[in-house]
Amino acid sequence: MRLLWHRRDLRLRDNRGLATAATDGPVVPVFVHDPDLLDRVGDRQRAFFLRGVRRLREGYRERGSDLIVREGRPSEVLPALADAVGADAVVYNDHYRPERREREDRVEAACADAGVETASETDLVLVDPARLDERYPNHGRFRDAWEEVPKEPPAPALDADDLAALDGVDPGPIPDDPVVDIDLPAAGYDAGRDRFDGFLDGGIDSYRDTRDDLPAAVADPTLAVSRMSPYLAAGMIGIREVYRDASKRHESASGDTRDNAWKYLDELTWRERNYHLLYYQPDLPSTNYKSFPNGIEWRTDPDDFDAWKRGETGYPLVDAGMRQLREEGYIHNRPRQVVASFLTKHLLVDWRRGRRHFAEQLVDHDPASNAGNWQWIASTGTDSVDVRIFDPVAQMDKYDEGATFVKRYVPELRDVPAGTVVEWPTLPADERERLAAEYPDPIVDRDEGYERAQRVFERALGKR
Repeated sequence: MRLLWHRRDLRLRDNRGLATAATDGPVVPVFVHDPDLLDRVGDRQRAFFLRGVRRLREGYRERGSDLIVREGRPSEVLPALADAVGADAVVYNDHYRPERREREDRVEAACADAGVETASETDLVLVDPARLDERYPNHGRFRDAWEEVPKEPPAPALDADDLAALDGVDPGPIPDDPVVDIDLPAAGYDAGRDRFDGFLDGGIDSYRDTRDDLPAAVADPTLAVSRMSPYLAAGMIGIREVYRDASKRHESASGDTRDNAWKYLDELTWRERNYHLLYYQPDLPSTNYKSFPNGIEWRTDPDDFDAWKRGETGYPLVDAGMRQLREEGYIHNRPRQVVASFLTKHLLVDWRRGRRHFAEQLVDHDPASNAGNWQWIASTGTDSVDVRIFDPVAQMDKYDEGATFVKRYVPELRDVPAGTVVEWPTLPADERERLAAEYPDPIVDRDEGYERAQRVFERALGKR
């Protein structure tokens, strides 16, 4: 008999740790509520995650077993529980965030002291980062190396006979959800699978063409992009299952449809890259990946940062993105990049402050992707361009010229002509006052912010 220690793998299907645990007798599934770790997650994601734990328990109960829930430190809970139920091993899936790796080390040491074996599996990613080199000069080179590694198929499904009945064992209560201020997506494997099926039925065929189409995202957000990020972040669906089914769609398609499906598969390699970065640089969420000859002269204006968080910068696409975050706990990828660039370049606010705010607000917060993407945008990460700056006016003109997305989230501008909304930060102050007096003026001049960022980063790079 073995314990399966659930963490960010809230599913019974395509769970490599669960499949491994089942190879040697019945499995006792357990989730340890560790307040030192879980309470540091933003309330929105924590509520979504705990709902996923409830769906997981329901899945076990439907199969005649149960999910044991205990509160405390895993290094204390797991050896004691193994002794109580007569388990001789603890199996878990590897994680790469420093705090989780430290817990794994402590669990292994405590289990060894108690005479309990431990085993772990690569489950969170398609390719174990240890199988690849430590550094690659750009994403293309990483992808080339990553594609050479064979991908495991989804882990086999378990039968009810693989699970322990747990008669007489107190399953324990699941912690209450924190109160949240938004509507959360439906949690659990079935909800994630339904969403992915909907995307495969229509969205993936046009993914490359519509992934940055903000009006399309407003019209039907489940087709323009997959919206699978909350389910992957919480482990409610397995990455191998997603990769397999998207690959089948790609292989069976032709022409533009095939290219569109390939683009979705390619985007999954960015998630893999970010976990690769976190594996080899555990302090990725707090330390620049790139070394600079000189320090970056970040600004610390609290008013600018607060205006950015509220979505009141006077830049319509930036504000729409930040208000979507506030209202939904999610930002579409295109404005997600624009708001991050605006904070770190036009306002010159340290990327770590933006990363922490996203971690607090996002339902789909992923520690590797959040840190890796913020660093890429901030020009402190793996981008092959020394200083990349997204122009928020040009970005809106390209991706939301009809102001459909902006007007969805910035009601102050709904009566303003779309072309005028696009050019809003460049309009004379008196015209802005006449058209939408309640909407804020730009907190930084478009050209001055751009040029200041160029100067600061060139000094940091030793080019001035």
